[in-house]
Amino acid sequence: MEATLGLSEATRSTAGVLLLTIVAIEWGGMFLLRVVRGRHPATEFQRSFARAGHAHAGVLVTLSLVGQVFADAAAMGGPLALLARNGIWAAAILMPAGFFFSSAGRDVHKPNGFIVLLYAGIVALGLGVVALGVGLLTTGGGR
Repeated sequence: MEATLGLSEATRSTAGVLLLTIVAIEWGGMFLLRVVRGRHPATEFQRSFARAGHAHAGVLVTLSLVGQVFADAAAMGGPLALLARNGIWAAAILMPAGFFFSSAGRDVHKPNGFIVLLYAGIVALGLGVVALGVGLLTTGGGR
């Protein structure tokens, strides 16, 4: 496929979706502002998990965008490219979801079973960044 703006079709479409997710992160920021200002009741545990979930969402979406460009630059292919391209953005969904869903409810003081999403996100992030790092170090990347 022909590259647009120097980006592969996979990167262009994934980056477009990732950029649109920033609106959801903004919405989450508005909710977090309500929590922090005391307009939405929350325990200290819930406030800390809301902050962590929001921060992880923003940082990991940004890292996902950078990772897409790096994967193109390395001209990666095969399973390594699949992990590099998808692991980081999967973590950008799983980790915040783990923070938010595991602290949802009234008067919650410890995480529920949805905390498993956080651990799944940790694994996805680890696989994604290792695959991307290995790909950048081992491929010629010449276009």
